[in-house]
Amino acid sequence: MKVSVDAQRCQGHTLCSMIAPDSFELDDVDGHASPVTDVVPAEREAQVSEAAHSCPEQAIILE
Repeated sequence: MKVSVDAQRCQGHTLCSMIAPDSFELDDVDGHASPVTDVVPAEREAQVSEAAHSCPEQAIILE
């Protein structure tokens, strides 16, 4: 699975990093998220999927 964050949609709610802290990092300035890596390890897929579904802005894109 691949993951990306739409920077235009992300509002820095930080839910993704609370749900999947090893998969998302937050910008120190505005709190916007970005994936640690674009390819999600198999053991983290469930957490990343949950983070994507929990994002209020639907800014996390899974492929």
